[in-house]
Amino acid sequence: MAKGPNAFRTISEAAEELGVPQHVLRFWETKFSFIRPMKRAGGRRFYRPQDIAVLNGVRALLHAEGYTIKGVQKLHREQGVSHVIAAGLGQNGAAFLESPILDELADSTGSRAPSPERRRRLVEALDDLTSVKARLDGLLTRS
Repeated sequence: MAKGPNAFRTISEAAEELGVPQHVLRFWETKFSFIRPMKRAGGRRFYRPQDIAVLNGVRALLHAEGYTIKGVQKLHREQGVSHVIAAGLGQNGAAFLESPILDELADSTGSRAPSPERRRRLVEALDDLTSVKARLDGLLTRS
């Protein structure tokens, strides 16, 4: 049974999908701060779809376009993770850079500061959660 396109991938599944060994993915995590898979108990890695897109871009830049590790780091620093992802999309990369999904993907990988509107919504959500926690703490102390 194949996983859906939005399913998380283990390191072995990600390595197979990208055509690189698992140790290469672990090495890239040490060299590229923008590669941050989720880690579960015991350090087990799970790659989200956006992580796979970033890894695919890194692979394309290093293997197909001949960038060095420092070159990819510089590209990320100067142009952001969106350009790394676009490199993995090949000819579709230019269309991706104009796509509305870019903001959502960039926000989820932490490569850009959130927009003022998104920041306002996040602050409101945090305030709501803090309020709910205080009420729950009050209820627990009464018991």
